[in-house]
Amino acid sequence: MNDIITAKLQELPKAPGVYFHKDKTGQIIYVGKAAVLRNRVRQYFQKSRTRDPKTEALVAEIADIDWMCVESELEALFLEAEMIRRYMPRYNILLRDDKALSYIRIDYDSDYPTVTTTRRPLDDGARYFGPYSSTLAVRQALKLLRRVFPFATKRLAGQKRATLHYHLGLDPGLEEGKTNLEDYRANLRKLIAVIQGRRKTIVKELERDMKRASKASAFEKAAKLRNQLFALQGLDKQVIFSDKEFLDISKDHALNELVNLLSIEAFPRRIEGYDISHQQGSDVVASMVVFTNGVSDKAEYRKFKTRINQNDDFYNMNETLKRRLSERNRKAWGVPNLVLIDGGKGQLDAAIQARDEQGCTRIPFIGLAKREEQIAIHKTKSGVTLNKLSLNKLGGFASESDDFILVNVPHNTNLVKLLQRIRDESHRFAVSYHSVLKTKRQTASMLDDIPGIGPATRKKLLRTFGSVRGISQASAVDLEKVIGSQKASMLRQHLS
Repeated sequence: MNDIITAKLQELPKAPGVYFHKDKTGQIIYVGKAAVLRNRVRQYFQKSRTRDPKTEALVAEIADIDWMCVESELEALFLEAEMIRRYMPRYNILLRDDKALSYIRIDYDSDYPTVTTTRRPLDDGARYFGPYSSTLAVRQALKLLRRVFPFATKRLAGQKRATLHYHLGLDPGLEEGKTNLEDYRANLRKLIAVIQGRRKTIVKELERDMKRASKASAFEKAAKLRNQLFALQGLDKQVIFSDKEFLDISKDHALNELVNLLSIEAFPRRIEGYDISHQQGSDVVASMVVFTNGVSDKAEYRKFKTRINQNDDFYNMNETLKRRLSERNRKAWGVPNLVLIDGGKGQLDAAIQARDEQGCTRIPFIGLAKREEQIAIHKTKSGVTLNKLSLNKLGGFASESDDFILVNVPHNTNLVKLLQRIRDESHRFAVSYHSVLKTKRQTASMLDDIPGIGPATRKKLLRTFGSVRGISQASAVDLEKVIGSQKASMLRQHLS
């Protein structure tokens, strides 16, 4: 902890707000919300607090802190979402543990507008606000806001009478015409303004309308606006998320289990997974996927096409790891803290040989066999040591075979789920690349040798008919419309 952080920690206010962690270059690397800024931010630097590996990595990079104070937890919740969307800090993504973020969905232009939460925004014409890191906090905020700005959450088929929520003051009552659509949308506009952080503007607007209604002797309307104003101002005192959820989103039990089971010296910040894909030795490709702090980091993914097509996964894995661990690639991509091979003893042994030939013997290598989900460890060369006490604690067992140890851990443990995610992702990435090459080869073999059918014509044909099969099944008239009669005649001649 440097002098800048020490000084900032003394200045932190006891107010709700949003804080920004910055690295040594001044870039914002994490944005968080706090009910009490002083308490929340200081927790990051308490030596007595046990932190997970992801948070350790974050704290190690913090060089400066800034913050913005707001009047309530509600505003802190909405401001945090705006700042995350604006700055896209990388640790807000890394600390999510693969959980989807939440959005508020308002289908404002519908004839029966509703307000809901969702994890998957769609291109459906509705208005989406977010993303928010805590679904629970968003739902609590909407629950409070619904008392101020009543809204519907769903439309029931055949509903003709106002629901109980209307009588509780939580629903506009469109079914019985208790509120017309224009007034309801005006109410939603105020709700949207609060979500967007313009609460003070809405307070002034309500005060102005209340005074106008009072002067016009519209006392019932003035009373309604007064109640709405008091309810909105009362949100300052409502507890929405508190500081009890400190860093809950960053807990990663899987990495802790992995470190304990394999007696790894430090938490593996960068785990790389490898798989091979081919069809009887043709179009042989390999994938490299990267999980940073336990979360997939797709920007770091790489793919390889083997120099020689062979129906030999051991050779293919060996060539892939040699190329990956070449001096040039080590400098360009860095070095992994742990490598996971998709396969058992044979694939792992081939990968370890490649690692040793490149002089990278200190990198731990393990395998994950598909059939039994066994973790394969080389007794002397994997660079890890099986912790039998930790294995027993997880409810697993191990069996020895030649130079290898095969570790069986229950499939419902966090550790196995993490390894499965890495293995499955490497398999998906390899298969997708293989499919692309296979399609290109099949397309090329049928169209490339036809005289007069150049790259532009091939592209036009595939765009129109979708595939070579679609082209071969197209009628002469359809082909002539796309490429003309002369080329169509030549194409049909060759395809037949």
